[in-house]
Amino acid sequence: MRDYPRTIVSAGHVEPVPRRIRALLGGTVVLDTTSARYVWEWPNYPQYYVPLTDVAPGVLVDEGQTERVAGVVANRYGLRAGELTRPGAALVYPESDRGGGAQPRRDSLDGLVRFRWDALDSWFEEDEQVFVHPRNPYTRVDALRSGREVRVELDGVTLAESAATVMVFETGLPTRYYFDRTQLNFSALEPSDTVTACPYKGVTSAYWSIRAGGALHPDLAWAYDFPTRQLLPIAGLVAFYNEQVDILVDGVRLPRARTHFFPVNRAE
Repeated sequence: MRDYPRTIVSAGHVEPVPRRIRALLGGTVVLDTTSARYVWEWPNYPQYYVPLTDVAPGVLVDEGQTERVAGVVANRYGLRAGELTRPGAALVYPESDRGGGAQPRRDSLDGLVRFRWDALDSWFEEDEQVFVHPRNPYTRVDALRSGREVRVELDGVTLAESAATVMVFETGLPTRYYFDRTQLNFSALEPSDTVTACPYKGVTSAYWSIRAGGALHPDLAWAYDFPTRQLLPIAGLVAFYNEQVDILVDGVRLPRARTHFFPVNRAE
């Protein structure tokens, strides 16, 4: 049974982006716009769609192929900045021939470009870097101190226990419980080279696998030593994937979460 609020936006939803959006490749500013749109290709978070007029001249290379995304056929382009190339990096939605002076609908993708996130080196909202994907304007993330007793277990091994955690409440995800490192059972934790990033928290500084029940369970705990300023209460603390461990709050065992968010190795 889900015990956290779900996301509220359906696929296909379109809204204006009130923030300046920029992205770079090899030091070249590929796009710089104050007229981007949020387009939800799936409910969890949107993508940026950028006016073609706000893309740097000459960086798009027509690959002569089309692709259907968000129910619309777009032309596929590669990306070139200096000596760097990124095949299949962008989809360009051509202007429709409407005739009769008809105006495009608010949710029209005419004349917009959708870049593959990882085809660019870095993305910025105003002057702050954003990681992984655009921040969902309908998502709220709060980090609150709590005096509730929280214990984390796996295969009968206690991994952490504290009555002074920081709980992170994020729309569409189960509550994450962050522990001070003095409350961890480090005899069951093995450091990992995994590095992940979050649009709301920043880049992780550490990951651990768990050895319990005679098996090694990879990448189940993480920390942000230098989170974004909005999530400063979790700096240096450690959390576990609810989906893979057992969590008890005030003695009540919580059902394991059933989300599909697992770490992606970005260490290379």
